[in-house]
Amino acid sequence: MPKTLKEIKPGQTVQVRKLGGEGALKRRIMDMGIVKGVEIQVRKVAPLGDPIEVTVRGYELSLRKEDAAMIEVEPKT
Repeated sequence: MPKTLKEIKPGQTVQVRKLGGEGALKRRIMDMGIVKGVEIQVRKVAPLGDPIEVTVRGYELSLRKEDAAMIEVEPKT
């Protein structure tokens, strides 16, 4: 079963398999450089799960838990 970025533990690196959402939400995720095939490293998850801090293409970003749930990932190949 596919996992979402929201389920990944800190320290793990994964690859984006598919983006969910639509319209402005999907566009916002893509504007951060998160597209199919890109690698994402989860650096830190706040105690209550929001935000999730990640590294994408050398940039450090914070994602809301709801946004992370829209990003389907798979183990890095």
